[in-house]
Amino acid sequence: MSTNDLDTTSLRAELDGSLVLPGEPDWDEARQAFQLAVDQRPDAVVLAASTNDVVATVNAARAAGLRVAAQATGHNAGPLGALDGTVLLKTSGLTGVTVNPDSGTVRVEAGVRWGDVTAAAEPHGLAGLAGSSPTVGVVGYTLGGGLSWLGRAHGLAANQVVSADVVTADGVLRHVDAANDPDLFWAIRGGGGSFAVVTALEFGLVRVPDLHGGALFFPLERASEVLHAWRDWTATVPDAITSVGRLLRFPPLPDLPEELRGRSFAVVELVSLLDREATDDVLAPLRELGPIQDTVRPLSPTELATIHMDPVEPVPAAADGFLLTDLPAGALDAFLSVAGPGEDFPLLGTEIRHLGGAFTPDPAKGGAVTGFEARYAVFSAAIAPDEGSAKVADAALDRLHDALRTWGAPTSYLNFVEREGHAPFADPATLDRLRKIKLRYDPRDLVRGNHPVEPARG
Repeated sequence: MSTNDLDTTSLRAELDGSLVLPGEPDWDEARQAFQLAVDQRPDAVVLAASTNDVVATVNAARAAGLRVAAQATGHNAGPLGALDGTVLLKTSGLTGVTVNPDSGTVRVEAGVRWGDVTAAAEPHGLAGLAGSSPTVGVVGYTLGGGLSWLGRAHGLAANQVVSADVVTADGVLRHVDAANDPDLFWAIRGGGGSFAVVTALEFGLVRVPDLHGGALFFPLERASEVLHAWRDWTATVPDAITSVGRLLRFPPLPDLPEELRGRSFAVVELVSLLDREATDDVLAPLRELGPIQDTVRPLSPTELATIHMDPVEPVPAAADGFLLTDLPAGALDAFLSVAGPGEDFPLLGTEIRHLGGAFTPDPAKGGAVTGFEARYAVFSAAIAPDEGSAKVADAALDRLHDALRTWGAPTSYLNFVEREGHAPFADPATLDRLRKIKLRYDPRDLVRGNHPVEPARG
């Protein structure tokens, strides 16, 4: 099937938004993802402006024998793969955010980014379990689990979801929660976007009366000393503190701040929900190492988005991540043997995130993925503007993955996986249940997630 079978005239007439086809003037802009290294070539793009547009697109695609892939921003676009035979449904035009301060919840439409939620919740003394980047789409991030700066205290973002509005493959708009389509509600909380097109989520916010965060910068040459001290420190910190041990190599680009431009660092980033005195007490062992810069201070929820220095504009990148069951000294030495000072490691940043705490799996939380059978998570990224630089970065990512394979966890974290060859994101029993739910709601596999779950067969 192809767009020759898509009734474009009828679909255009139904849409509040717009339909863009190959060869039309705005085609390249319409199909672009935030991850510019991914050249998305679907059969058509729908720029949705309403829930009605989602329903119309699903119905038109089903009638034409095409599939539908929903996308708000496209930060993790690579795992979608080739989009032939697919309508790319851009939901970035669905931007409603409604905070209910009495219940401590927020309802967001499918195109909302985390920065919008934070700005709406902060005046009420509330915050969502946002990731490190304010430009990431809330829905895709949450369906994949959601690893937050506040997560060691509050768990995955997916665990906070209390209801969702979704369009299933039959074109039916459903409100799902613990009482309505509970299996589907279970699946979308951590199982990814393969089960239905989500048009809105409602989830709980958290109160943050005390919030501190920032980073300690050290010269890259001290990476072994600093990261081993950080590793030991993570064994002692309370769940109120979430942290990252990170290596950064900044290119000499003119748009970078002067203090970073062309320099390399070992960095410890952290967020604390403790008060100022308690935060200082916990942080003292790392400060005794003598950082060349210390930015840890009281923060607002909005300022959390500045700690990790994620790009705010679309970039071409090569990236990947995986989970570690633990981080003994030998594992950290293996990490440094590939990415440490003196090594030819071409990636801008590579990091190890401390998990544990409320990231520990707990079936009582009720979603397909409620945590990780892992104590740490690794993620690395490079700017890769061309095929040559992408190949160099991929080779470095392979070396790092191979060096740490001994300590690899049995599962992966969907939002960190951007390449093939990783462990499944859930245990066999969970994957079997997800495939059965997929079969029930989408037996023809019309809805395409960026980490697909196929219907159960046989």
